[in-house]
Amino acid sequence: MKKLLTLLILILLFFSYAFVTNRHSDEPVPIPPSPQREGGNARLGYDYLINGDYVKGGIPENIFRMGIGKPKIYLKRDDINEGIPHDYTAVKAANGEILIAPNCLQCHAQVFDDKLYIGLGNSFADFSDRETLNNKNLEKAEKFLKTFAPKKYKAAATFFEVAKTIGPYLYTEAKGVNAADRLAAVLAAHRDPVTFKWIQEASMPIPEAVIPTDVPAWWLLKKKNGMFYNGFGRGDFGKFLMASNLLTVTDTSESAAVDKHMPDVLAYINSLQPPKYPGKIDFNKAEKGRILFNDHCAECHGSYDDENFYPNLLIPQSIIQTDSLLNQSNYSNPQFVEWFNKSWFTAGDHPARLEPFKGYIAPPLDGVWITAPYLHNGSVPTIETVLNSRLRPTYWARNFDQPEYDYEKLGWKYRVLDQPGNNTTYNTRLPGYGNEGHYFGDQLSPEERMAVIEYLKTL
Repeated sequence: MKKLLTLLILILLFFSYAFVTNRHSDEPVPIPPSPQREGGNARLGYDYLINGDYVKGGIPENIFRMGIGKPKIYLKRDDINEGIPHDYTAVKAANGEILIAPNCLQCHAQVFDDKLYIGLGNSFADFSDRETLNNKNLEKAEKFLKTFAPKKYKAAATFFEVAKTIGPYLYTEAKGVNAADRLAAVLAAHRDPVTFKWIQEASMPIPEAVIPTDVPAWWLLKKKNGMFYNGFGRGDFGKFLMASNLLTVTDTSESAAVDKHMPDVLAYINSLQPPKYPGKIDFNKAEKGRILFNDHCAECHGSYDDENFYPNLLIPQSIIQTDSLLNQSNYSNPQFVEWFNKSWFTAGDHPARLEPFKGYIAPPLDGVWITAPYLHNGSVPTIETVLNSRLRPTYWARNFDQPEYDYEKLGWKYRVLDQPGNNTTYNTRLPGYGNEGHYFGDQLSPEERMAVIEYLKTL
């Protein structure tokens, strides 16, 4: 009898646990806040962001300048950075040579209507070009430098080594999406987690798929308790902000020097405000939209009235139903998460960690009008199509050379195609590029939908 009772209790406990687990897996999960370093200086953070040597390797200056010609300069800088585009920074190598290194603004700044917005995710990046980091081209440049400018080659050698390693992995199927997750995985595979020293042969399997992502706006970070679209960046945000240092770092002593600047960089990022919508707003319609938004959207995305509350909710895959490849990758390829969580990033007084989740964070919507395209993979061109899934195109293309913005539908003007095209075409049939999910706006009438769009212009 005792054995039978014990068995019954175990069965009841199992079903009780399963019920609780399933119930919670189908409900939004709050992200608790993490302590952040304070006392940073925003002005110093800005200066370090645009002039700092957090990426210490690059291309010799003369070769870089020959290659770029005369680009339009949006960020006025003096001294060795004069005339260099905003997404590159001049750094001095140990032997005194000047190198041009990519900086954070490669992904975290965008020109919009001929004005540079620092903190706006770059939706014009092109990782679909299979020639820029082609190893044959890199080897030709190396050979030239070794022969005619050995001092310059010595200064740039580490960058060439890293570029030849990561280049073959960083290809997306379309312009405008980012390969950051793939880059992080490749760098982790070639860095010792404790010392950050370079390892020539990959120490872990690198996933086959390149999962595309959009780039969130930096001005949203001050509201968030977890970084990235799946909210799995927990703990000290400064450690995540300095991850680009892995490109050319020698060891963790260099990382520690970069890390000292992160409170200032975070202070600058937290000072950023979203740009105001520049067009006319029908405030009567916007007020109707505000009421609808608070009734249908605020529970997940927060309220933007006087209280300005943001709930920091992770939305399970079963609810959001958007392309799941990004959040699934943390479980099907856990090696990067394991690498990070035993690395230098987790050490010291301000540790960071990764906590996977099967779903995505419902982001704040401050300045949402300027952040097209939408969803975590940039698969939806306008807010109109976010709120009406029936209008989402399977194949769509936008003009990357002369982009046109739709100030009424809030997003990029696009052409609907009936079949896949070249790299300017977004193909939602590809793995990771799906435009399904977030069907919550479908229940609204056309008039209600337009009222919500009008309200979103005010955020």
